Amino acid sequence: MTESPYRLAWRVTEPLHAMVYFVPEAAERYAGCGLDARAGYFASRGAAFGPVGPAVVTATFYNFNPALVARVLPAAWEKTTPAAMVAARLDAADAALTRGLGAEVLAGPEVAEAAELARTAALAATQWPQGRPLFAAHAELTWPEQPHLVLFHAQMLLREFRGDGHVAALLAAGVSGLEAVVLHVASGEIDERFLRPSRGWSREAWAAATEDLRARGLLAEDGLTDAGRGLRADLEATTDRLAEPAYRALGEEGCLRLASLTRPLSRTVVKGGLLDPRQLMKIGRE
Repeated sequence: MTESPYRLAWRVTEPLHAMVYFVPEAAERYAGCGLDARAGYFASRGAAFGPVGPAVVTATFYNFNPALVARVLPAAWEKTTPAAMVAARLDAADAALTRGLGAEVLAGPEVAEAAELARTAALAATQWPQGRPLFAAHAELTWPEQPHLVLFHAQMLLREFRGDGHVAALLAAGVSGLEAVVLHVASGEIDERFLRPSRGWSREAWAAATEDLRARGLLAEDGLTDAGRGLRADLEATTDRLAEPAYRALGEEGCLRLASLTRPLSRTVVKGGLLDPRQLMKIGRE
């Protein structure tokens, strides 16, 4: 199937936001707030909610083991504040993007244009906050001023907008957070060695979920069944549909333009190692 311009705009631009979960600059900033990488991840992404405990973060992040979240929240708020973690994440993004792309590129007209396009889509998304708690919380954060940080912030909002829709799709399909990551690994798109420990699931829990999915006819010994592949395709299609309202503000031409502007930036970020999946293991171990 041909990829829609709406999905393309999200997919191509996403590395410019997602890199903040992998780069060493983030761990360094979180350490400055008194938190290790694992606690820093949950506290920085959950900071938009305020100093909440594990229940809200578990509910909205969806696929993490609740016990993993409970080990770091609300304890993190005894060492730092939500405002400090929001600032730390933005500072990490600034430093990492500057390192990966260079100050001259970030100050260029392409980044400025991409930032305005992404911001237009993100602001359009604020018309549909209902049922999207993680997005709605992030939408209340103050916008940065520098174009590359506007682009990062906008893509962060669009990612959470899409993510909340994905959680809704999983719930409607009767797929738990653990089952979602087991199915993801079974698709061959990511390695269990990275995803299972980063989400805090034991081998025993993983094996039990795998058996349940096999009993439902979604998994076979060698990966997804036809039914499993069909389910994942349906989930992605629903997620795409729920994310479209934001991107319709740009129209298809605007989405294609956004993708054309961010594609070379994202490729540089990926080639530069700013999305090294081994950092997922670090979050899971610490």
